Amino acid sequence: MALDFKEIFTAVMILFAVIDIIGNVPIIIDLRAKAGHIHSERAAIVAGIIMIAFLFLGKSILNLIGIDVNSFAVAGSFILFFLALEMILGISLYKEEATSPKTISVFPIAFPLIAGPGSLTTILSLRAEYETINIVVAIIINMFFMYIVLRTSTKIEKLIGENGINILRKIFGVILLAIAVKLFASNIQGLFKA
Repeated sequence: MALDFKEIFTAVMILFAVIDIIGNVPIIIDLRAKAGHIHSERAAIVAGIIMIAFLFLGKSILNLIGIDVNSFAVAGSFILFFLALEMILGISLYKEEATSPKTISVFPIAFPLIAGPGSLTTILSLRAEYETINIVVAIIINMFFMYIVLRTSTKIEKLIGENGINILRKIFGVILLAIAVKLFASNIQGLFKA
């Protein structure tokens, strides 16, 4: 169990792409507008804990309750699908009564936005190829990047303006929709093979 910088770098890049830190900026700005404030530290720490816990316990927990990784990924693809529809169509599908800075930092930011089905499924896949310590380091590095984005989202908003945010929201909504469809398509076949 030794640190391998090549493994860490590869795992960081894979998780960075799946978590889609840059693509989450429009969603974070939306949620900040609804709640007024987001606890960046809490969101990053909770997401990091969820991801690290899932790295060690994920497969066991899913097996214990009789859910395979494919079913988990398909269910997660629906969540991403509806988040994408919200972004593209400018509608709200989730109830917003409990939108306080404390709750919004955990749901939906920490889970399912950061530590979502895509990243959790990816972590299980990485575990088959890489040393656990390297995956943990990769998760921590990604949570640091996510924390920076959460902290600076208002500055990013001022920099690109309202029209820029609307354009970004639509573009990343379509990308998120494509990720949801890919996650669904690549895992739905596994449900019928079992």
